[in-house]
Amino acid sequence: MIMYRAPLRELRFVLEELLQASRLAQLPDFADYSSDVAGSILEEAGRFATTVLDPISRSGDEQGARWTPEGVVAAPGFRDAYQQFAAGGWTQLGTDPDFGGQMVPQVLVTAVQEIWGSANLAFKLCPMLTHGAVHALELTGTAEQKRLFLGKMISGEWTGTMNLTEPQAGSDLAQIRTRAVPEGDHYRLFGQKIFITWGDHDCTSNIIHMVLGRIEGAPAGVRGISLFIVPKVLVNDDGSLGKANDVRCVSIEHKLGIHASPTCVLAYGEKDGAIAHLVGQPNRGLEYMFIMMNAARLSVGLEGYAVGERSYQRAAEYARTRIQGKPPVAQGDGPVPIIHHPDIKRMLLAMKSTTEACRAVAMYAAYQLDLANHHTDEKLRVAAQARGDLLIPIVKGWCTETGNHVAGMGVQVHGGMGFIEETGAAQHVRDARITTIYEGTTGIQSNDLIGRKIGRDGGVAMNLLLADMSHELEALDASDPATSATRQAALEAVGLLKDSTQSLLKALSARQDAAMAVSVPYLMLCGYVMGGWLLARSSAIAAKNLQGPDKAFYESKIHTARFYASQVLPNALALARVVQSGAESVVSTDAALI
Repeated sequence: MIMYRAPLRELRFVLEELLQASRLAQLPDFADYSSDVAGSILEEAGRFATTVLDPISRSGDEQGARWTPEGVVAAPGFRDAYQQFAAGGWTQLGTDPDFGGQMVPQVLVTAVQEIWGSANLAFKLCPMLTHGAVHALELTGTAEQKRLFLGKMISGEWTGTMNLTEPQAGSDLAQIRTRAVPEGDHYRLFGQKIFITWGDHDCTSNIIHMVLGRIEGAPAGVRGISLFIVPKVLVNDDGSLGKANDVRCVSIEHKLGIHASPTCVLAYGEKDGAIAHLVGQPNRGLEYMFIMMNAARLSVGLEGYAVGERSYQRAAEYARTRIQGKPPVAQGDGPVPIIHHPDIKRMLLAMKSTTEACRAVAMYAAYQLDLANHHTDEKLRVAAQARGDLLIPIVKGWCTETGNHVAGMGVQVHGGMGFIEETGAAQHVRDARITTIYEGTTGIQSNDLIGRKIGRDGGVAMNLLLADMSHELEALDASDPATSATRQAALEAVGLLKDSTQSLLKALSARQDAAMAVSVPYLMLCGYVMGGWLLARSSAIAAKNLQGPDKAFYESKIHTARFYASQVLPNALALARVVQSGAESVVSTDAALI
């Protein structure tokens, strides 16, 4: 079985050379951060992923989590792996030092989360959701709530969840019916939640559920939604565990992939009502939940290319060792490894270049969030927040859609063997499929992008980003011929995105359904163009370092960017045409004709 190896050199290139994240050490909150610190964390994360998480990914897929009347039993090996994960301090990364966390930049957390997602996506989902719950409590919880819950969630002793969806509601949270009845200083909760990732398990002694519900008498729709803390096991004032709360896992779903991640149906209040604690102010629950949601959208976005990276590694190794056929130009008379066949090379380069482009865009977005949350200049913070907000739906939508495509190409590289479970290639296709759905489908992301992020400010944040992209590309040293070609292709693509953005803004002002009809193509266009911009910058950096000890690495960066510019970035031309003239074919068609 082909083992996962964390792409440490690539991750450090994006951190240190492309983004120059070491500049964050100039900010007071990151005074202890350095390239050496980042390198040590990444190396240790890679070791843990290879030796602990990757070996149980296949068995977790085959055996999965198991429901019992007493609760969910984690897949074999997962409980022990989680204990090692928590003991290693990984749950503390990027959380509040006042409660035992380790303050590091989000861009580094993003790099580490990629490693977990590549090695074992089903495992990675558990600490991801805990991290989101922790972040929401850090920003909106009372001092008492933080005292009771944050320390043990950050240490990994307890995990956390997000509880939004209900059987009748789906993505329409206005339809939530979970009912909260006031009782003294707390509430009694009654209702059912579905699709709750890691909603029950035996890896920790407690699970802290963050649950959306309605206080009796609250307004209808999203205006009446509140957020509640509902522990699986009640917590005493001294932090010790009390009796079980009135919450039960009724069942777990039988899914296409991520079998080791229990997706639970949770029943609240089958007896006297689950004890619940209000977070923040009544009727502001959706606002608070979006703190968790935005963190999760970035994290799920990187899951798309993380699975793509794993699929690429598996496919590339198979192609190097599978002997079959003779390409048109080859040395010798016998068959050769299939990696020498032109179409296999094309697919592997497509997998590699698209994954690198996604990684660059996602980590650039995370870097903007670091500036937004920690920079000392308020004007810069506001600008970085606007850019980070703009990029989140693009990262979530584009990186997961392309991650699915990359995983599919991984099966194709294997040929018939890819369709056989024993090679492991099929698991990546099955696991990646959920990423385009988690935390809002691609359509929801694209509507958020054009409605809330572009329409609301009239395209100001997008136009500022486009101007920066053009300026940076024009300023690149293009003396290297390959870099020059990549730069030119990227500039042309930025022009297409500029024109398409103006077309979209006109559609938004004239007919909203027409804009929504091309919102996904527009989101994908953004992703491809931004990926081309960052790979062109990467190529220019690499061209300056060809004389050093990492010559082969930098040569690979140049060739990968060149391939992306010539065979992947042309997708922008087709998508721009759809955005500018494809809406009418949707809005003019009666649903009865479909």
